[in-house]
Amino acid sequence: MSYTLRGRLESRLVASLLPLAVAVALAAVLREWWPVVLGALMVGTGVALDLTVYHRLLPYQPGWAAVPLGLLELAVIMGLVLAFGVAAPLGAALAFFAGAWLLAQVLGHAVFPLVRLTYGEDGGELGRLGAVASASALGLLAFTGGVAWGTQPPTVHLAGGVHRGPLVLDEAQTLVGRPGAIVEGGIVITADDVTVRDVTVMDGDFGIEVRDAEDVVLERVTVAGAELDGINVRRSSVVVRDCVVSRLRSDYAQGIDISFGFDVAPSRVEGCTILGGMEGIVAHFAHVDLRDNRVVGTMLRGITVTEMSMGVVRGNSVADALGVGIFCGDFSVCEIDRNAVIGTTADASSGDKTRAGHPIVSHFGAKATLGENELAENAAGVAAYIDATIEHRGRNTGG
Repeated sequence: MSYTLRGRLESRLVASLLPLAVAVALAAVLREWWPVVLGALMVGTGVALDLTVYHRLLPYQPGWAAVPLGLLELAVIMGLVLAFGVAAPLGAALAFFAGAWLLAQVLGHAVFPLVRLTYGEDGGELGRLGAVASASALGLLAFTGGVAWGTQPPTVHLAGGVHRGPLVLDEAQTLVGRPGAIVEGGIVITADDVTVRDVTVMDGDFGIEVRDAEDVVLERVTVAGAELDGINVRRSSVVVRDCVVSRLRSDYAQGIDISFGFDVAPSRVEGCTILGGMEGIVAHFAHVDLRDNRVVGTMLRGITVTEMSMGVVRGNSVADALGVGIFCGDFSVCEIDRNAVIGTTADASSGDKTRAGHPIVSHFGAKATLGENELAENAAGVAAYIDATIEHRGRNTGG
């Protein structure tokens, strides 16, 4: 079919009316704005490609081209979702796109030609109906986008310099530290939909505490000098990205502790650096996804998933741990893949053979699945104890 530019835009905008209405309904039911944002990205991407690519390069568009063009749009949209940090579940996002794409094909190939018999000859233009429906689609998009923007949590900028804590965040907000912003004495988060970004936290029992909260994001935070845990999460779901935890002041301190959140959304820790402490990253009775972190010089275990947790441990680097590098324990289920565990030493003073310098341990009924991990210069090999199992699905170099 040879589309005119107006025909392309009208056909796309009219086809987007129902998906946009569904997005608004989903947002109302779920009380989340990702469906609206995803719908807006879909429409915006399609219109932009119509204006800049399709109209110029495809004066004639065969029917079969809908498939590769749909895949192109899907790739662009998912890239934007990742770039803007849209919190859309992958399965739901793909299903939403697939439904909208199928609807557009049915409308374009069957419904529009019946509603307007000259649809093909007019290059996809829909006449007065097309103009009214297109304006309605744009109006709906603008209205929902405005409501979404207006109801977003406020952004608070923390000035450079030292601020006395503990700083309590008990309402939804985004806290962004300006260069040199330091909170001394800790940050406590007790509300949903809180983001903390670019802030340094010094001292206190805990650097950052999260209590009974969901949709919490900690990004590019630095924690130093905590007495107990650098980041302590209880009955909550968090995303922690690109953090640094160091100079823990107690022999029992942990870098990041995520516990008792099995009944909330999974938590994710990625791109963080943990230096020292009893355990670098630990999860108790929680769903966790631990990726691309660096843990160095721990005194008990580097990364721990225990107490009936479910965890993915992938792409992490654990170096110079005492006793155990990565631990899956107490009836937990762990997927351990593409990690590097190097230089784990034996804890001879403990008299505990499970701490003989193992890079990976499955313990007490746990089920660990190992992919391909780099294991080097460790005092002992991979081991399972007390009715625990290890399933090898890849090659683990170094033993």
